[in-house]
Amino acid sequence: MRRLSRFALLFAVIFSFIPVVLCQEKVDLETISRIRYEGFHNSKVMEFASGLMDSIGERLTGSPNMKRANEWTRDQLTAIGLSNSHLEAWGPFGRGWANQYVNVRMTSPDIAPLLVYAKAWTPGTNGVVSGKCIRVTIEDKKDFDKYKGKLAGMIVILGADAEVKPITEAPYKRLSDDDLAKIGEYQIPSEHPPFRFADFIKRQQFIKDLNQFFADEKVLAVIDHSRQTSGGGTVFVQSGGSYKTGETTTVPQLTMALEHWTRIARLLQQKKDVMLELNVTNTFYDDDPMQYDTLAEIPGTDKKDEVVMLGAHLDSWHAGTGATDNGAGTIVMMEAVRILKALDIKPRRTIRIGLWSGEEEGLLGSQNYVEQHFGSRPPMDTPGMKGMPTLTRREAGPVTVKPEQARVSAYFNVDNGTGKIRGIYLQENEAVAPIFEAWMHPFKDLGMTTMTMRNTGGTDHLSFDAVGIPGFQFIQDPIEYETRTHHSNMDVYDRLQPDDLKQISVIVASFVYDAAMRDQMLPRKPIEKPLPKEEEKKDDQ
Repeated sequence: MRRLSRFALLFAVIFSFIPVVLCQEKVDLETISRIRYEGFHNSKVMEFASGLMDSIGERLTGSPNMKRANEWTRDQLTAIGLSNSHLEAWGPFGRGWANQYVNVRMTSPDIAPLLVYAKAWTPGTNGVVSGKCIRVTIEDKKDFDKYKGKLAGMIVILGADAEVKPITEAPYKRLSDDDLAKIGEYQIPSEHPPFRFADFIKRQQFIKDLNQFFADEKVLAVIDHSRQTSGGGTVFVQSGGSYKTGETTTVPQLTMALEHWTRIARLLQQKKDVMLELNVTNTFYDDDPMQYDTLAEIPGTDKKDEVVMLGAHLDSWHAGTGATDNGAGTIVMMEAVRILKALDIKPRRTIRIGLWSGEEEGLLGSQNYVEQHFGSRPPMDTPGMKGMPTLTRREAGPVTVKPEQARVSAYFNVDNGTGKIRGIYLQENEAVAPIFEAWMHPFKDLGMTTMTMRNTGGTDHLSFDAVGIPGFQFIQDPIEYETRTHHSNMDVYDRLQPDDLKQISVIVASFVYDAAMRDQMLPRKPIEKPLPKEEEKKDDQ
């Protein structure tokens, strides 16, 4: 009896370390092992990467390259073996745009080539033009009077003083245990101010007013500098004008490498004449106002009317080739479904992949898809929001859901660069925590250890979350995302981390498989209600 008691005690101690949830949530470890083997030994993720980033390149929404990317992903998903691979239209979006040529050089007091990129949705120069530079600092409309009548025919060097600081911290970073512990701590919303939509609208109106001011003053071109945290030839570039029909700015705009811009600024401060020669070719496209998302499926079996979704945004900015933002998300989602098809998985629920356009302009592709299929909010009359999807704007009103909404178990998204998965954001859905704990357990040896109740924003899972569908974004190692590649000319194939992308693909494929096979759909949190009127007014002040 004594020996039996000791054995029983030992047995109890050992099994006390196995999470209770593993006994509650079934995990098919045999299939997970097969997914791991296929993803690590037969990966095609870098083949997808070269096809998308090298052969197609940048994918600004509305550009010819964006359409090529839609068609390429559709055809690749068909070749993998997915069903119903197709493009789904949304819109109207507005004007397409692409840059074909940029050449800018200083011709006086020195002759030197300069590193610059055209800003999206701005016109070209219509050939070679030359002009004298003038320094302009405008913070608000009150500053317009200082420059009226002084800018005609000039090249505006726009912006406040900038300083090129030495890089004292490594641009490459993985999350430490302390970092993960902090992410795991929930942030009470009242301690953090909400996104101030009124400030955003005000800023957008100021940009319109500024562009109109430069047009009225008949400036030759406007050149600003990349952000002050950049350096070493990294140039962060976005838009200079509106993509909306009838709102096109008429002045060429460019963003210059910080180190080159500051040279010109110093010369102007010394009262020296600086002459630049510019040749910029940009093209607007108005043949098709619609844009497209790419959709494809692995059909389900006994629960085929229910759906598990995975997705990422396919569009990018234009200075690089959109590798980490968000080619990485696109190719790992394609690889995840390839793994499942290669293993001849027969999911109970239908698995549907969505690759979205228009994310960089405001989650437009995914919001339009969700509004067409799952639910919507009333349109808004707020200036700047007319015709825009209002799904994630609580003040627009309550969500009206469609029958399809009830049949979607979950949506999984990847959009934080090339770094491997370290955990998952629960979006305040406490009920999924024990389920995800079980699903994460086979990947602790790959560094996936953290769950957090925090919400994370800024990407397409929010469109699904807004209509009550469990939508999730993963925690990823930052690598060089914010420091080097996010919206920059350095967002190219070479910045991708192949082993990290394999890890992401394996984990996503496993989570999708687990969701597609479990007896019940994932638990849901309540649909978010609109703000009370008094909070809405406070938010917009």
